[in-house]
Amino acid sequence: MTDTLALIPAGIDTYRQPVIYMHEDCHICRAEGFAAQTRVRIDLRDQWVIATLNVVARGEWLAVDEAALSASAWSAIGAKRGDIARLSHPEPATSSSRLRAKAYGERLTEQDFASIIRDTLDHRLTDIDLAAFITACAGERLDDAETVALTRTMQAAGETLDWGGRTVLDKHCVGGLPGNRTTPLVVAIVAAAGQMIPKTSSRAITSPAGTADTMEVLAPVTLDERALRRVVEAEGGCVIWGGALNLSPADDHFIRIERPLDFDSTGQLVASVLSKKAAAGSTHVLVDMPVGATAKVRSAEDAEALMARFLYVGEAIGLRLALHLSDGSAPVGRGIGPALEAADVLAVLRRTAGAPKDLRERALDLAGKLLDLAPQGLCQAGRARAEALLDSGEAEAKFLSICAAQGGFTEPQLAPHRVEIPALSDGVISAIDNRVIARIAKLAGAPGQKVAGVRLGARPGDRVSRGQPLYEIHAATPGEAEWARGYAERHADVFAIAEEPE
Repeated sequence: MTDTLALIPAGIDTYRQPVIYMHEDCHICRAEGFAAQTRVRIDLRDQWVIATLNVVARGEWLAVDEAALSASAWSAIGAKRGDIARLSHPEPATSSSRLRAKAYGERLTEQDFASIIRDTLDHRLTDIDLAAFITACAGERLDDAETVALTRTMQAAGETLDWGGRTVLDKHCVGGLPGNRTTPLVVAIVAAAGQMIPKTSSRAITSPAGTADTMEVLAPVTLDERALRRVVEAEGGCVIWGGALNLSPADDHFIRIERPLDFDSTGQLVASVLSKKAAAGSTHVLVDMPVGATAKVRSAEDAEALMARFLYVGEAIGLRLALHLSDGSAPVGRGIGPALEAADVLAVLRRTAGAPKDLRERALDLAGKLLDLAPQGLCQAGRARAEALLDSGEAEAKFLSICAAQGGFTEPQLAPHRVEIPALSDGVISAIDNRVIARIAKLAGAPGQKVAGVRLGARPGDRVSRGQPLYEIHAATPGEAEWARGYAERHADVFAIAEEPE
């Protein structure tokens, strides 16, 4: 057949974007008019995938009668080296007109969103198409009804866990606050209290660490549904990465585009969070919303609008929702980055003398409110119960049991390269810029390098002297350490230091 080629693995990880590599002299490229960035349908036995074409100039690694597939494309069709696949032009995405409609300000229906989600999962939409959709929905361009419709269609596109009518507690933070790693603590406390809390978490989108990134330092987080159920039935809770469970799978595609764009929209944020909570089988959900000038939610007015959207959508899809406003003016804990945040979590659980008090107090507040939210809640006594479980060591024991059930506990390690950044003047720290300090941690290698990040040596309200270390950059390589140091030196005002009154 003239429209077939032998397949070989390219050995290239393109994350969730299927890519096909073809030689520039390939007969199919010439006959079909395929060019760089063309969308190509690949059929193999009873599987198919749509991939983006990269054209290979003359070279020895790819023959003219072969096509190489990226890791995601190879996996999608279950290919084996030497398989013969049929290549063709795919049918146009049926949702293209709805994308254009949204870009011009039209409201979309549940049917419209379902079409977009379907084409997203079938890879019929290019990254440019998805970027246009995300941009067209940014800010307040999704109203309440559209957000409900998007949430429902995102959930319906994947699996939904069924826990047999039992109460399932859950917690989510909208983000934007470095080091705010309360989730593992909340899960340990709530599970120790005898409640069910199967926590599925995400990896970092625009931050130096997501909950799954931090938890992965301590225990395996890539569990399938069977393993998830085994852990939860044994321990009452877990902290795992949700990406392996096909819960609201379109969201993972949107996140891949949002990461380089470095922004969220209100409607898509709510749809992302609540579609995954509903898909995880949660019944009662607490949403933590840090508010601060350099947090994701910057003002009381923004918080009020976001809270209203969460409550509206939660009620519409049948979730019992509560919201918690917290201080978002500065990072939480000492560590920013997966291993450093994991060390903070363990310090709180182990009740060590140097454990960060702010992380402990936030975790107790959230665990207490979540215990109060349960149908057999403790009527405002949840926080006292949470504190007793933490102080007695029961939460620590439960956390270690959860880690063991997920595959085994591991102590976090320190980075081999560390650089101290000193204060340039005497005074009192009045503020820390959340966004800049997070950027420094990312330049140091977080979250890709688990040991990378920033460890804070001072906090708002502390008096410091010129030359005193404000924070320490942790990196896995000297190059990343120097890269982060250079940025830090150009942004010395990340710590605002006010002169002490005479």
